[in-house]
Amino acid sequence: MKTPTRTASAALLSLTLLLAFAANSFAQKRSSHFKPNSLTRSELKQAQARLTEMGYGKGGLIAFQKYEGRKPTGQLNRAEFDAIINATAPQAKDSGYKHVEVDLDRQILLLTNEEGRVTKILPVSTGSNKHYHEKGMSGLAYTPRGRFRIYGKMSGWRKSPLGLLYYPNYFSDGLAIHGNPSVPHSPQSHGCIRIPMSAAVEMSRQLPVGTILLIYDNQSFVSAKDWIDKSAGSRQ
Repeated sequence: MKTPTRTASAALLSLTLLLAFAANSFAQKRSSHFKPNSLTRSELKQAQARLTEMGYGKGGLIAFQKYEGRKPTGQLNRAEFDAIINATAPQAKDSGYKHVEVDLDRQILLLTNEEGRVTKILPVSTGSNKHYHEKGMSGLAYTPRGRFRIYGKMSGWRKSPLGLLYYPNYFSDGLAIHGNPSVPHSPQSHGCIRIPMSAAVEMSRQLPVGTILLIYDNQSFVSAKDWIDKSAGSRQ
């Protein structure tokens, strides 16, 4: 027969274990909602404001991560927040005139104003540099390096031999800057410069016929300032 003392001790032990279990469960639930890397609503707004200020715009985290050489996860955590707050605005390779640049290494597009200051940065996907055999066509998926001018453009969808282009801005032999539902983080196109669908219409407005386009990697940059100088001289 159990004594009252033993019964009370057992009950106290059970209660202690139950309280410990409940406390542990509460701590686990609390930690899942309050992770060390989580951001406050104020910090989220601060990060977005800073991205916009630097030219990345709404939803510009992927472009920011690409420009800074960070893994393009699209996830805003404490490490990304700190990087955004401490970053400086992107700089174009060329300055002093309005143009657009495509950095093939970073896989980003930079739009500048008349002073050459960057006003917009977009993620892109360019030529994969692989041979393709599709729809009865074959070739090398290559985006040319160099300096170009936008020579033609269309509104809406345009059917090309290898697929549909949304608001294309042509710069070389049928290659274009155009919207596409798929803009991978790595080069995956047939040679065109894919940009997000959400930016295609506005980018088309910003790239009238004659706009200078510079496409480069870390070994192939060519300035177009002499084009501007010649144009200015011919008007005098």
